[in-house]
Amino acid sequence: MLIQTLHSEKELLVLASQADQGAFTALFHMYKNKLYAYVLWLTESEMLAEDIVQDVFMKLWNDHESLSSIDNFGSYLFRMSKNQVINHFKRMAHETLILAELFHQNPVGHNETQEMVALKEAEKILGDILEKLPPQQKAVYYLSREEGRTHDEIANLLKISPNTVKNHIVQAMSTIRTQLRKHADTMLMVAAIIAVKK
Repeated sequence: MLIQTLHSEKELLVLASQADQGAFTALFHMYKNKLYAYVLWLTESEMLAEDIVQDVFMKLWNDHESLSSIDNFGSYLFRMSKNQVINHFKRMAHETLILAELFHQNPVGHNETQEMVALKEAEKILGDILEKLPPQQKAVYYLSREEGRTHDEIANLLKISPNTVKNHIVQAMSTIRTQLRKHADTMLMVAAIIAVKK
């Protein structure tokens, strides 16, 4: 039975590599639940787990020609998903640093009224967004961004797991980015000011 299953999976991979959508869909249904459970365990976020599983299969379909060369599709999927999770957290950390610089670094040598007004408006916008975050999410964000504490330190302080800390930061940053898009003009002005100073 195992050999037959592996053989069937290999056949599906070959068909999918030839842009057979039915075969690819069959592979998706074979692994989506296990993959979702794994990514959920890594991220502790249902929304993030769903997004990453979708991204993984989207990438596989976009590069479907290479599917026939995969020997162990299960292992390949889980490894790919883990890398997606790692890259996601790295990207979020990078964006957090950019935002921290954007809103907390004082301008040097630029005192023009328009720029100062834009910066103060940006700080007010961010402050309003942060105030509306759920209490624990807001606490994690401030401990991370304002006090510079590590995920482990925050986890110990708040009696939660480091993964939960990561999840709170991811969700906070997602909310911040979504809300900032509503104030695109001000954000572009501030970004331009910061860019001039580099």
